[in-house]
Amino acid sequence: MDEVTERIARWITEAKSVVIFTGAGLSTESGIPDFRSPGGVWDKYNPEDFYFDRFMASEISRWKYWQMATEMYEPMKKAQPNAAHLAIAELEKLGKLDCVITQNIDNLHVRAGNSPDKVIELHGTAMSVSCLSCRKKFDREKVQEKLKEEEKVPYCDSCGGPLKPDTISFGQAMPVKETQEAYERSSACDLFIVIGSSLVVQPAASMPVTAKRNGARLVIINRDPTPCDGMADVVINDQAGATVTALLEKVKNIMAE
Repeated sequence: MDEVTERIARWITEAKSVVIFTGAGLSTESGIPDFRSPGGVWDKYNPEDFYFDRFMASEISRWKYWQMATEMYEPMKKAQPNAAHLAIAELEKLGKLDCVITQNIDNLHVRAGNSPDKVIELHGTAMSVSCLSCRKKFDREKVQEKLKEEEKVPYCDSCGGPLKPDTISFGQAMPVKETQEAYERSSACDLFIVIGSSLVVQPAASMPVTAKRNGARLVIINRDPTPCDGMADVVINDQAGATVTALLEKVKNIMAE
């Protein structure tokens, strides 16, 4: 393992543009449950209940959605950046990070110290809420407090439209700006590192394929195998925190040589 991390660390120091792509497996180490693993969110809820068209069409669906969203928000609100988040932020400080493309909605990269303009949130953020009619923004914590006090489903105090966290639901259009930028950064990088993603959700899962096809080296660090393992230059099936921390230390040592 030492030889493998040494090789990746050298690739990081030599690369002109390093893109890090993160998924739920990164944040599980901060105590945030993921969706697909055994015991994850979809063991408890039926994903079909949360399609965007159902949310828009039915008060009952909106109520179910907010029940699930509230349950997920509580551990997210309390979570702290873990060793992997902190190591990724440190890579930015060392000048070795072009950007982080993340499927996560927990804002932990920014809280760990990454610049907001270096973090591309492909699936949005759970930390804010918007009206789907007039696009007015609301603080998530204030909406949650209101839900506790009086409401089953929150609505906009300006236009009466339905409120929803700024996350991307099944069947909801991907954010155009973020998606385009993620593809552009993936195409232009020379080292693409996946951390904690199962690489099964599209279009996010096509980012490493885009990077590899445009000549980048591809490294995958994930607890379980992914569909992209066969095209990767290196695959490490291990926990994110310890692996990325070890990588950072080797990068620092190499840069100090």
